[in-house]
Amino acid sequence: MRVLVAGGTGVLGRSAVPKLVAAGHDVVAVSRRPEADDTLRAAGAVPIRLDVFDRAAAALATVGLDAVVNLATSVPPPPAALRLKAWRLHERLRREASRVLAEAAVNAGARFVQESFAPTYRDGGSEWITEDHPLDPVAQTRSVVDAEASAQLVTSNGLAGVALRFGLFYGAVSADTRSWLAAAKKGWLMLPGPGDRYSSMIYVDDAATAVVAALDVPAGHYNVVEDRPVTLDEHARILAALLGRPRLRLLPAALGRVPVLRVLARSHRISNQRLRQNSGWKPTAPSVREGYAMTLEELARPPQ
Repeated sequence: MRVLVAGGTGVLGRSAVPKLVAAGHDVVAVSRRPEADDTLRAAGAVPIRLDVFDRAAAALATVGLDAVVNLATSVPPPPAALRLKAWRLHERLRREASRVLAEAAVNAGARFVQESFAPTYRDGGSEWITEDHPLDPVAQTRSVVDAEASAQLVTSNGLAGVALRFGLFYGAVSADTRSWLAAAKKGWLMLPGPGDRYSSMIYVDDAATAVVAALDVPAGHYNVVEDRPVTLDEHARILAALLGRPRLRLLPAALGRVPVLRVLARSHRISNQRLRQNSGWKPTAPSVREGYAMTLEELARPPQ
């Protein structure tokens, strides 16, 4: 396939682009900087400049393509993420850019793949959560509904619109993960909520292979999460053991009431069975036990 990737230089995009190329696809990826151009070329992709809010430009860039993949996000780092206005660009990308790219995909007769966010689900306690479980967005995740509506727009026009509901990313390429590990070495698990709640994660490389798989699945919503989500208590025990610490402390429960953290304090034991059953995808990190071990091993390698 000839594939356009928006967000190809982000945390997920940097892993997804080379995997798309390795799978035999011709990849054109949006870039905003010369140094990013070099990275994309090294991965086997062709960099292009594209204002993802510009309908005419998007329509021109997608002529002759078979698929449009929108991974563009702008999640603010802490502590800026505590301020609602820091999320404006991220919200605009999900609301406006997703629609622009979806309309371009329709005009091109192309498949459309849109990133989405699995922790938007309503708290599920210890029950397994499938794609049919109700969403319950907070202020910072309301745009998930708009992004997924863009995928549905493509489907309603007789093409394939796919929304990938990703769990919480982690891996050596993630600055957030490096911050979490630094905090863990000081004795803290940087996830809010009580110890018996579940958190569904996804190793970045596994998220990237799900993007490749999304080019062949039927239209619809798919959870992209690990096989075996664990509770925060178990998460803390696993990470403490890998770091050689006796234990990790959980964050104060009151932090889970902070608006931006409320969605992360819910219990999300999310199932990935729909994606596994509709594709050949399966995660190389079935749980954080394997994923953190691979992350720590990668971080320990000398730079090349």
